[in-house]
Amino acid sequence: MAARILVVDDEPGIRETLAAILRVNQYVVEVASDGIQGYQAAGSFAPDLVISDVVMPNRNGIEMAILIADNLPKIKILLISGQAVTKEFLKQAHERGYDFSCLAKPVHPTDLLQKVSEILATS
Repeated sequence: MAARILVVDDEPGIRETLAAILRVNQYVVEVASDGIQGYQAAGSFAPDLVISDVVMPNRNGIEMAILIADNLPKIKILLISGQAVTKEFLKQAHERGYDFSCLAKPVHPTDLLQKVSEILATS
């Protein structure tokens, strides 16, 4: 059975490109445009993995990831960001006991697929 992945990004071009790369590689993919929609979709879609941008309106990716980790702990998280502020957000989350994987934007498709495969392979 194909893994289910939720892609959350406020930039439509990035969101749809990531979704297309994943779909071509046989993943079942849903998308959301911000952290609030992403958290709601995580509850209804029940993905194996959420791939999310960090800097978004309404709820950033780290806030969403913490909510998912607390309430839907079986879902794995991969954050992506091109923003320098991400390092500080990740540090603050780590200080609160959360450790999320992160890739820098722009993400090369090969790097994305490799990281997704690694994360999904862990139990």
